[in-house]
Formats: sequence, structure tokens, C-alpha cells
Amino acid sequence: MVETEVEKKKRALKVLRILEKYYPHVTGFLQHDTAFHLLIAVILSAQCTDERVNKVTPTLFKKFPTPQAMAAAKQTDVEKLIYSTGFYKAKAKSIIGCSKGIVEKHGGKVPKTLEDLVKLPGVGRKTANVVLSHVWNIPAIVVDTHVKRVSSLLGFTKNTDPAKIEHDLMGLFPQKDWNELNFKLIQHGRKICIARRPQCGECPVSRLCPSSQV
Repeated sequence: MVETEVEKKKRALKVLRILEKYYPHVTGFLQHDTAFHLLIAVILSAQCTDERVNKVTPTLFKKFPTPQAMAAAKQTDVEKLIYSTGFYKAKAKSIIGCSKGIVEKHGGKVPKTLEDLVKLPGVGRKTANVVLSHVWNIPAIVVDTHVKRVSSLLGFTKNTDPAKIEHDLMGLFPQKDWNELNFKLIQHGRKICIARRPQCGECPVSRLCPSSQV
């Protein structure tokens, strides 16, 4: 039997409420003190673990704590500090370019709109939405690898493009739940719905998941 959109929305909310109880104290995964620090940390997290980024950023931000300082940094100096995060040359170029954009176009302050954020070097929709939701509690859906995989397995989307997945999830969940949804789906993807070995037998939402192996 084909699931209607109304039925899918009801199921989606049931899933979220269960995950809220299962992961009651999930907050941000990247350590940061300011919007700028989080923005740079998210750029560094591309194809890198949050744990590794959290080891690198204290030293990086001690030397270059502000957009002004980072914008004036030598790329080779930044590369040395972020080397272990991978793709360090491209990331160094991006975070210096991003910092220059913040200084030159936004008076040294991280912009608070998706439109302005995605115009900065190295900042895509995912990165922008992380900053909007985590720093200013602006409703936004973050589609990272975990959200992409989990939302697909749960039958919330048939799309593979992150922007389209974001749109699908926005249509399923009330705006007030978007930020909470980010944390819960990411945590579920890390703990239970693991890419190569999903733990369906331990999954609290398996009965609501069309992909469940139980």
C-alpha cells in the first residue's frame, strides 16, 4: 500500500518524538565560542571527523581568533595548523577567503542569512544552516551524510541532492522541530543507523522504518 503524504507526516512526527526520548541531551558536536569559530569548524569538518576538528581548532583560534586575524593569515601558516583534517590546502584557502568576505562585506560579523552565508568562500547550504540553527536558533535543516542516509532509509525522501532532501524534510516536519531534527537524525546515524552496519535490532524506530531488517 502506497503511503499518503498525510500518513508520511504522521509517521515522521512519531519517529522524531521517539528519537527525542532516545537521545534527550544531544547538542552541538563541534566545539566553538563564537559564530565565526563554528563557521570555520564546519568548513574544516568536511570529510573529517568532528573529534579531529575539535583537536585542531583550539590552536588555530588561539593564533587567529577573529575574522580579521584569519583574513590576514598566510595560507602556509593555516595549512600547518589544519593539516590533519585533510584537504588542508583547499580548506586553508576557503577559511581565509571566507574570513576576508566577512571582514570586507559584513563589517567583521558573520552574516545571519542563508543568502549571505552561501556567498562566502567554502560555505554551502549545509554549513550555513549549521551556523543559523546552532548559533541563532533560526529554523534550518542540516543535510549532512547522516541526515541524508537516515532520511532516505526512513522513507522521508527519494532524492539524493542535499537541497532537495532539505526541501522534502521541511515539508514533513513543523518548522519549530527543524533544529531538533538535525541533532536527532545525526546522532541516530552515528549510533544506530550506521552506514555499513545498521543496528536495526537495537533501533527504537525500526517498526516505523520501511528499510528495517528486523
